[in-house]
Amino acid sequence: MPLISTGEITHGARTGATGVGAFNVVQIEHAQAITGGAEAAGLPVILQISENTARYHGGLEPIGLASLAVARAAGVPVAVHLDHAESADLVREAVRLGFTSVMFDASALPYADNVAATREITAYCHRHGVWVEAELGEIGGKDGAHAPGVRTDPDEAEAFVEATAVDALAVAVGSSHAMLTRDAVLDLALISRLRDVVGVPLVLHGSSGVGDSGLAAAVRAGMTKVNISTHLNKLFTRTVRTYLDAHTEAADPRRYLGPARDAVAAEVARLLDVLARPGR
Repeated sequence: MPLISTGEITHGARTGATGVGAFNVVQIEHAQAITGGAEAAGLPVILQISENTARYHGGLEPIGLASLAVARAAGVPVAVHLDHAESADLVREAVRLGFTSVMFDASALPYADNVAATREITAYCHRHGVWVEAELGEIGGKDGAHAPGVRTDPDEAEAFVEATAVDALAVAVGSSHAMLTRDAVLDLALISRLRDVVGVPLVLHGSSGVGDSGLAAAVRAGMTKVNISTHLNKLFTRTVRTYLDAHTEAADPRRYLGPARDAVAAEVARLLDVLARPGR
């Protein structure tokens, strides 16, 4: 199946008042698990590669090209997205490699500088047919740089989208990156207000800390793209640990990575169903 744009997936979800899952790839097993889960659910999905993951692999190209190959071989629509890129050079590399969307994160800058940097990146990406997500309103738990309790101001969000021409906006509504428990309480009223004033899809970061009912409620309130990473990593690691505890002589990584990949695929399929049927 030809590679699809994140913009096409989110437009379809937003039009249908459903949500779409965006799951982070750390290694090739994650990409395979995420696409396998999407195929099992019969639903589109977004593979995300963060700047930190690119650094872990020594560059974006190895894991990026692998994820693009997995996406193109999938039996359902799959997009490949650059997540939380602070480097303009990395954005340009993602565009060159064939990513169809990027998330440019200049949220640590003062508002005016964020607008200027994001507008420049957006103009570059749009010239190459690439969809752009940006962030406004710091989201807790990211490298200690984001204060907990911060919320996105709807008026500022509206102005930011108009000034930058971004295609989607990540907003701070109560979730936090890298949460190990699923007990975050989202500000659903704020999500609804943001949906009403911002003319582009809203993105929920830190969704690993939100339970199933919270995710469904967020989609009903107006959230479209839902990013999940830590929750899957916990499951992946727990499955590997369980296998190695039971097979202390195991040496072949395929013996323990395979079950972890299968466990993540099953959870991706389940989560995609939660997001696609939020009213159930």
